[in-house]
Amino acid sequence: MASLTPESAPASTGAADIRRAGREVLSLAFIDARNHTLGLLARFEQAEAGQKLVVPRLPALELPLWIAGNIAWLGEYWIGRNPNRYQGTSCPPGCVRLASIDPTADQLFDPALVPHAARWSLELPGYDAVRAYLLDTLETTLELLERTPDEDEALHFFRAALFHEDMRCEHLMTIAQAVGLPLQITLPGGLQPREPMLVPAQRWSLGARPGGFVFDVEKWAHSVDVPEFEIDAQPVTWGQYSEFVDDGGYDDPVHWQPEGWQWLQHEAGAEGRRGPRYVEQIGSASGAVLQMKFGKVARMPPSLSAMHVSWWEADAFARWAGRRLPTEVEWELAVHATERRGFRWGDVREWTASTLRPWAGYTPDAWSENTPFESQLLFGRARVQRGASFATRARLKYPKARGFALPERDEGFVGFRTCSL
Repeated sequence: MASLTPESAPASTGAADIRRAGREVLSLAFIDARNHTLGLLARFEQAEAGQKLVVPRLPALELPLWIAGNIAWLGEYWIGRNPNRYQGTSCPPGCVRLASIDPTADQLFDPALVPHAARWSLELPGYDAVRAYLLDTLETTLELLERTPDEDEALHFFRAALFHEDMRCEHLMTIAQAVGLPLQITLPGGLQPREPMLVPAQRWSLGARPGGFVFDVEKWAHSVDVPEFEIDAQPVTWGQYSEFVDDGGYDDPVHWQPEGWQWLQHEAGAEGRRGPRYVEQIGSASGAVLQMKFGKVARMPPSLSAMHVSWWEADAFARWAGRRLPTEVEWELAVHATERRGFRWGDVREWTASTLRPWAGYTPDAWSENTPFESQLLFGRARVQRGASFATRARLKYPKARGFALPERDEGFVGFRTCSL
């Protein structure tokens, strides 16, 4: 059974290398990922057995048992059942598949056949059956991996399945937080105050270059002229965010974009919202930030990064502070230019000012229709997130990784930092 303590390796350790990993490294990573999945699944199973688990039907959530089945299904669909797996990015999405080891797998776990809202009505198999499916498909994956050439295209779907599983496990962590599942998780330590950092104007290559594994939204590298800017050395803390709340930040529409203010009024009417999600009490006047942490009310130190913040809230805070959110190219450049000077990232995912759009040369990956994020549907609507959270596996903590979410989403372990105007 895998430990549920998130990895604490430095944010960039191994992340670039795993995208180019060969058979031996991938084999070990698959075993590690599957152990992590099984460990999380066991926690949900225990809670369900004790009748303490109810996952509401909400767009941000998912049934843990369905996620586990989907992890096994995707690996089998693109590797074990795919005679064209070695073609990699050239593999046609609709190519003929072999039969699944589970005759019901497609009807249960193929997201193209089972829309999100319909998954609560499925008669899912029990935990033992899904666990067996996870183990059987892993065995097949590892056997095929041993006979796979150490080449990018041949290894493409193996890498894709690994990263899909890691992302799904982070999603399981957000669900655990949402439903109050007790997990023994140690949050990152508080931040030592540091002055904002000045980054000189320069030309930066944004996006990924060919070679290794590349997510479709990271295609392709292109040069961007970046004017000089000043950026926070660390994400905004609870102490800083409390000042925004105390100063009436949730009462004054002047700080909010019209759509954001409309979102806030809806949230306030539904649940009396006066702070980020899961916050029970906030404000420097009260002397504490109390936030639900995996089923228990916990005191958040003022020096800890604020999290579960929507993009609307992050943008409103920046406006209140007389600053702005960084663009994604500024965030990425800052990691490169100032990390040795104390630029801290990796505690929370971070909102940027950038709207998700395809870059020149973008082509959707064959497997992307089966990932938890369907980027094609969110272009022009979602905001880009950069960085990683404490719940992100270390091998995914890559400065060039490009995440995204709709601006109202706040279930993730997401914070933000600001730039000068």
